[in-house]
Order: sequence, then structure tokens, then C-alpha cells
Amino acid sequence: MSENFENEVTKTFDGALAAVAVVSTAIVVIGGLVQVSFGAFTMSLEQAWGAVFDPKVITNPDVLMALLLGNEIPVELSSETTVVWSLRLPRVLIGILVGANLAISGAIFQAVTRNELASPYILGVSHGAGFAVLLTLIVFSGLSMFLPIFATLGGIVAFIIVYAIAWKGGTSPVRLVLAGFIVGTIFYSFQRGLFFFAQDIGVVQTALAWTTGSLTGTGWEQVRTALIPTLFIVPISLVVSRQLNLLLLGERTARSLGMSVERVRFMLSTLAILAASTAISVAGIVSFVGLIVPHIVRNVVGTDYRKLVIGCLFAGPALVVGADVGARLALNPVQVPVGIVTGLVGGPYFLYLMRKRQQLGEL
Repeated sequence: MSENFENEVTKTFDGALAAVAVVSTAIVVIGGLVQVSFGAFTMSLEQAWGAVFDPKVITNPDVLMALLLGNEIPVELSSETTVVWSLRLPRVLIGILVGANLAISGAIFQAVTRNELASPYILGVSHGAGFAVLLTLIVFSGLSMFLPIFATLGGIVAFIIVYAIAWKGGTSPVRLVLAGFIVGTIFYSFQRGLFFFAQDIGVVQTALAWTTGSLTGTGWEQVRTALIPTLFIVPISLVVSRQLNLLLLGERTARSLGMSVERVRFMLSTLAILAASTAISVAGIVSFVGLIVPHIVRNVVGTDYRKLVIGCLFAGPALVVGADVGARLALNPVQVPVGIVTGLVGGPYFLYLMRKRQQLGEL
């Protein structure tokens, strides 16, 4: 039994996947250290990095739990350590969680539709979740504590509409993508219309940040919000990698192997919606991450979803954290929303994929 497990692990963690993991981790670490070194509170690089590795924090579980849960810190910390751990590191952690969730969501949607141009953004899920978030912020501001739930419901409603439009005795990858584009456009129009109902300029600015995707101002509260569903999403996405591989073989082959294609497709889509909605609920609509990351990882590790999902867990955070560093430093001290940077990268990459594929992005 143990020998078979070791062989399975060896097959999964090959040199290509290890390279993705190492390079992505290095980008996250370097990007994180750069992030904590800049801000309104002036400190040297040495002070900032020393604060990150302050023994009073990293060797004391009580301090870490107090930060995570929002409780009073049980020990006295230096000003540098307090600023880094209370204000700057949470932004890096949110970048990691957002990148992982969006990458996983995109990878699942690409298997469900058998189309490498699919993503939460392309299929309308992001706009549906974003509309629910904006509706809560502008119209039902008293319910803002339930943003993750409303974001998930908005994403699910959007995808149900997409599924209904695409259904014709079953669904097809092309119909899902086209229906997603239609539904996404409609929900995007609804988002814009909501701004006419906003009375508070502060609410409008917050809503604009959501529509562009931003990590500015995120803290431990957002980390808690995203961490709980992520702890559910990640292991489930690893478990369903076999079903994702079967879907890539085509509906006829999957059915011949005993799969209820439509049921599995809908269940996997729900998991992808939950992942995308988790990211949107804390960072807004960070576009194109779910499109770019799975494609890049697939080019390196291959189409096996046992490797692809793991690769996305590393590469997704690397892209978001790296893009956030660029957004933070590009026009310093003005902070550009990270969604603008990912859009500037993702737009041309999307065009490249469309030009490259003759079969509308078919995998």
C-alpha cells in the first residue's frame, strides 16, 4: 500500500511540477517581502524584513491566533512588527488566497467546458458575483457581513442562467462560453446601473474598487473570510481531479466509463463558482487570473489535472502577488488596483489564445 502511494506521489510531483512550485513560491516570497517594505509608515528594508521574522510572532502560536481571530495581541510588539503583521502581511495573504481560488476556478471551468478560453470572468460568474456584492454594498449595506454568501449566490444564479441558455437536450462547451458572454454582459450593465442608486461617495469609491479588483485596505478580517472556504475548496479540487480528467476525454467516453456527465459537470461548476466567489468577496473582480494561470501551468506540466490543480495552487498566488507588487509600485504613492494590472496582462494573452487556436480554444 505504501509503495503504491509513493509511486503515485512520484508520478504526480515530477520535475516540471516541482519547477512550477519552486519558481512560484520564490515569486510569492520575494513579492511579499517587497510589499511589507513599503507604506505610509517609513521603515528600512532591514527593519521590515526583521519584523516579518520577529520571533515574538512566528514562534508564538498565541500571537498568530490573536492576529487571525482579531483578538488583542497578548505580548508587546515593536511599531514595525505591529505595522507589518497587522496591516501589510494580510494583503499578501489575501493575494495568495485570491490567486489560488481564481486559478482553481478557471482550471475547473476549462475542464467542464473543454475550452481553454473559459474562466469565471468569461463565463459570467465573476460579473454575477460582483453584481451581488455591489447590490449588498450599495442597497443593503447593513448586510455587508454576509458578502461571501451573497457573492456565491450571485455566481450560482449567473451560472444557472448560463446553463439554462446553453441547454438544448444537454450542453456543449461552445454554447456555455457564448451564453456566459451574454450573461456576463447583462450583469455588467446591472453593475453600472447600481451606481445611480448610491448616495454616499465613499460607497461609490468602495464599489469602484470592487469592480476593478483591489487588495488595498484588506486585513485579517478578509483573510478569515477567504480562508474558511479555501480550506474546503482546495482538498475537494484535488479529490475531483479524476473526474476533471474524464471530462477532458469527451462526453461520450466519460459516459462509457460510467459518469453522469451533466450531474458531474454541474457539481464541479458549483465548486468553481464557490472558489471564484470567495476571491471576489474579498478582492472584487480580479480579471483574467482564472484564464491565464491554468493555461500557463498546462503548458508546463501537461493536461493531467492531478498535476494541473497543484500547479495552479502555486502559480495563481504568484501571479496575483506579483501583479499587486506592480500595482503598488507602478505609480507610487498612488496605488493602482491589482485588477487593472492583471487585465493589462490578461487581455493581450486572451487575444493570443484566440489567434493560436483554430477551434475556439478547444482543449
